[in-house]
Amino acid sequence: MHEIEPFYRWRDDYIASEDELSPFYGTEYSEFEFDKQIYNFLLHPQWDYFGSTTLYLKILYADYDHNYAIIEFIGEWNDAIYNDIMLLKREILEPMMSAGINKFILIGENILNFHSSDDCYYEEWFQEIEDGWIAGINFRQHVIEEFKNSNIDYFINFGGALDEVSWRNHKPIQVYRAVEEQLTKRLY
Repeated sequence: MHEIEPFYRWRDDYIASEDELSPFYGTEYSEFEFDKQIYNFLLHPQWDYFGSTTLYLKILYADYDHNYAIIEFIGEWNDAIYNDIMLLKREILEPMMSAGINKFILIGENILNFHSSDDCYYEEWFQEIEDGWIAGINFRQHVIEEFKNSNIDYFINFGGALDEVSWRNHKPIQVYRAVEEQLTKRLY
């Protein structure tokens, strides 16, 4: 796992540690010291810690004009034991929503498992973004099923064409438009 880096091709467009509105503003990273781990597996030092011992993330892009953010995750999303959604909501999402972000694209191809608890924080997040949305792209099928079994897919859009978004080949605005187009089709 230590070789899996957060996506870096958009660093010319956005770096969370240089964004004054980002929860990670001012964070300094080491390229040589592996200071993060999930269980006994070391992680690449560019991943961001937000309080969870099993889930890390990277804010790849935030656009305050179009009010969206793209966040990549790695690890095990564990609400049952570690209440990861509470930590995520309080430490990352709420500061971003305060800065105007109301559309969230969650990249989940490196999420290995999901363990649910209740859906209260998901419902709260969903209600607080009003005209926005939450989309999970490229999550593994068994992880999507775990989210669906907990009825969290009511708050986060999964599946269908969202599993096929070729996001690495495009600029952030193109990814945003592709996801928005899919969500608009679902509404009509």
